Amino acid sequence: MSDQTDKNVDDVTGVETTGHSWDGIQELNNPMPRWWLWTLYATIVWAIGYTIFYPAWPMISGATTGTMGWSTRANVAEAIKTHDAKNATLVDTLLAAEMNQLGDDPDLLRYAVARGGAVFKAQCSQCHGSGAAGAKAYPNLLDDDWLWGGSMDEIGYSVRHGIRNDTDDDARYSQMPAFGEFMEKTEIAAVVEYVYSLSNADAEPAKAQVGQQLFADQCASCHGAAGLGDRDQGAPNLADAIWLYGGDRETLTQTVTNARFGIMPAWGQRLSEADVRAVSAYVHGLGGGE
Repeated sequence: MSDQTDKNVDDVTGVETTGHSWDGIQELNNPMPRWWLWTLYATIVWAIGYTIFYPAWPMISGATTGTMGWSTRANVAEAIKTHDAKNATLVDTLLAAEMNQLGDDPDLLRYAVARGGAVFKAQCSQCHGSGAAGAKAYPNLLDDDWLWGGSMDEIGYSVRHGIRNDTDDDARYSQMPAFGEFMEKTEIAAVVEYVYSLSNADAEPAKAQVGQQLFADQCASCHGAAGLGDRDQGAPNLADAIWLYGGDRETLTQTVTNARFGIMPAWGQRLSEADVRAVSAYVHGLGGGE
C-alpha cells in the first residue's frame, strides 16, 4: 500500500508520472518504444565496430588507423597513380614535343589543352579570371596584346620563369622609372597628354605637341618613337588603346609619376614541366595566342 501511495499516478491515464510539472501539466513516465531502444543499441554497437575497423579518433599527430588500414588518402593516391599510368605516353610525348608544333598532333594538343585548363582554373584564375579576361593590373589573355610575346614558346617561358619576381634568375624583367622623381608636374602632364593622344581623339593638340618632344627624350628609347613598344625590353605598346592599369589621364599620370611593377610567380618552381607546357597550350588556345 505504501508503494502505491508513494508513486505519482495521473488520475486520467492511470500512468505513473515523473513528478515533473510545468504549468500544472504532469509528465507521464511512459517507457521508450522497444524499436527505438534497439535502434539506439544497434548504433552504439555499430559505432564501436567502426572505431575498431576504420580510422576514427583524432590523436596528437594523426588518427587511429583501424584494423582494416583503410585510408581515403591512399585511395586518392592510387587513383592518381592509375590516371598517371594511363597518360604516361601522352605526358612523355608532351615533354619531348616542340611547343610550337603541338598542333601537328591533334590528340596530344587535346590532352595538353584539357590538362592545362585544369591547371589554369586551379592556379591562374585567381588573378586572370576564370575566363582569362584579366582585370586591372592583371593581363587579359584573350586579346592579341602580349608584352613579351604570345607564341607557345614565349607563353611557356613567361609561365615557367614568371615576371619581375626575385625567386627565378631567368624571370622576365623590365622596370619603368618613376618620372615623378625628376620631371616637373607640368612636364608629366604634357607627356601624359601625348600618350593619351596616341589612342584618343579628344587630346589637347598644343599640350600633346609639347609632350611629344619630352616623350622622344625620355620614353622613346623603350617604347619606340611612335609608342608602339618593344617586346625585347618588355615595353608595352602605348598606341593600341589596350591598358593594363587604365588609359585615362588620371591613371596615366599615376603611371608616369610613380611607375608600375607587376609581379608574376615563377610557376616552373611550383608546377611540373608537363603542367607548365599544358597550361601554356591552354592559354595559347584561348584566342589571343600568336
